[in-house]
Amino acid sequence: MMQASGWFRWLNAFLLGCFACAALFPFINILAVSFSSSRAINAGEVSLWPIEFNLDAYRNLIADGQLLVAMRNSLVITMVGTAFNMLFTVLAAYPLSKRRLQGRNVMLMGILFTMLFGGGLIPNFLLISSLGLVNSYWGLWLPALISAYNMFVMKSFFEGLPEELEESAAIDGAKDWMILWRIILPISMPVIAALTLFYAVGWWNNYFNVLIYIKSTDKLSLTVKLYQMLQNVSSELLRTTNGEGALQTTITPEGIRAASIVIAVLPILCVYPFLQKHFVKGVLMGSVKG
Repeated sequence: MMQASGWFRWLNAFLLGCFACAALFPFINILAVSFSSSRAINAGEVSLWPIEFNLDAYRNLIADGQLLVAMRNSLVITMVGTAFNMLFTVLAAYPLSKRRLQGRNVMLMGILFTMLFGGGLIPNFLLISSLGLVNSYWGLWLPALISAYNMFVMKSFFEGLPEELEESAAIDGAKDWMILWRIILPISMPVIAALTLFYAVGWWNNYFNVLIYIKSTDKLSLTVKLYQMLQNVSSELLRTTNGEGALQTTITPEGIRAASIVIAVLPILCVYPFLQKHFVKGVLMGSVKG
């Protein structure tokens, strides 16, 4: 029996390793293409390692400085939006997790209704316009202060916590705010980390709302700016010249696209390792009560 269990673990590890390699291959290939020469890309020689290493695609993207401004805008949108999301998600989920809250079921049904039905694009745009929030980041943040699904996940997590923790704190004279800040939140780091990552990825990849509500080019996010740059890339080779007008190098559209993908994905990949240890635990504990 022990031997069979050992073989199962080895087989399971092998299969998971194969799936992991299959998932990593496209990104590694994109990374290699972004650092390869146009000749190698056109010849189809690039696989998992850069051929004729160069940084021409990245230099082309950041040459005018607009990409750095767009990255700064995305950081602002993501950090502020995620902070608002987590604040209002906690403030909504904690009281709704208490059965003693009057009108709790009615509120939950109202929130659930918003997950099933929405006003649509035109009413949302008219509302944002009437509030004067067009071309302002508040037009992105305010309509998306809270995700109903993530609120239910956090509510389920709070309901699974032992009630004795709050009861003992209440006996000692702690108020609801103190209990939430000093007791509940410190032991809720797994679900907080998981939802923070969900919100941050959503804000970082936000494209459609920025395209609709933000008009100024100096306020565009990284995803929209990259899209505009890719639209300007023709099917012909991009040629760069030195100061004297002589042909210096060529850049393929594939190289530009690969470099833009790497730039868009890299910040999230840098953040994920710091939240990974809480991620799986937070999702599971927030999804299944207890």
